[in-house]
Amino acid sequence: MTGIHDVAKVAGVSASTVSNVINGRGNKMRPETRQRVLDAIESLKYTPNSAARQLKSGQNTTLGLIIPSAANPFWGAVAHHVERAARNHQYRLLICNAERDRDVEARYAETLLGSGVTGVILGSSPLNFDHLRDLIRRGLKIAAFDQRVAEVEQNGVACSVSVDQHLSGMLVAQHLIGLGHKRIGVVTGPIKTNSRIDRVSGVRAALARARLELPEDLRWQGGGVIGFGDMEGSELGRIGIRELLSRDNPPTAVICGNDMYALGAYAGARDLGYRVPDDVSIVGFDDIAMAEIVYPPLTTIRQPVLAMAEQIVGLLIRRVEGDEIPVDEAFIHVPPQLIVRGSTAPIRT
Repeated sequence: MTGIHDVAKVAGVSASTVSNVINGRGNKMRPETRQRVLDAIESLKYTPNSAARQLKSGQNTTLGLIIPSAANPFWGAVAHHVERAARNHQYRLLICNAERDRDVEARYAETLLGSGVTGVILGSSPLNFDHLRDLIRRGLKIAAFDQRVAEVEQNGVACSVSVDQHLSGMLVAQHLIGLGHKRIGVVTGPIKTNSRIDRVSGVRAALARARLELPEDLRWQGGGVIGFGDMEGSELGRIGIRELLSRDNPPTAVICGNDMYALGAYAGARDLGYRVPDDVSIVGFDDIAMAEIVYPPLTTIRQPVLAMAEQIVGLLIRRVEGDEIPVDEAFIHVPPQLIVRGSTAPIRT
């Protein structure tokens, strides 16, 4: 079977030079060298089907996806839909799990770019993109998933798709206020991402409109956990709600940072003899598959992951292939949807 070293021998170049041509990194080499490699590939019929489009267009047909945590089923669903969308465009996908560690994200992005991958989807919703700025200058196209539009426009990010997280927070708080709840607690991991900041700000805005507050004794933000709490979400939800429900004048409803925190909160409430929703209402964010089958089914905010994945992949591929996209098309906010299920109920009087 013909291999890359056979091509290199015929072309009179190194195997790494052949690899650079195959992976779309031949633009900076001498034209006659690149042509010798292409001629050798053709003469030896060394053109794998997966590389044919890449050789023709000069573009690497692989995208990267850097997610915060493979432990959260939400990101598993994102990866599934992004991979399928990429495949529909005849692109492959490499998935990296960085746990929102900026150094790890930068190393993964560096490795991807060094391998010829020029389009990467980032899901960590960072406060800024300083750790990737040099790579962006070197040609890496970043597509931000779940990130506020203003932030990405100011940082050289190629495109973004996000749910309006501020509105998401408002919707869950308004739902609980409408059920008569006035002491509403919040259980989250550390508030160190734009998505978490925006959700909590939405909760505060809805409470303020109802002339209510979110006092310190009704907030729990990870209890000193190192990092962001993505890996330990369910356990942190369990610990957090137990602390809130053990305080004087506990909340009658609790908003959790995501569905994994909410499912842990179910267990924490049961630990203390509370019934959901009779004694305490619980809501989450994301609408993972387990939200509908847990008992009672979880009230949550649905993010349209399938549509978001298709949009972000389509936008990123356009940018990778050189399209100029108008700002109003490149940075997309999609509306959240409140899914009311059995975990919330009117306050008991």
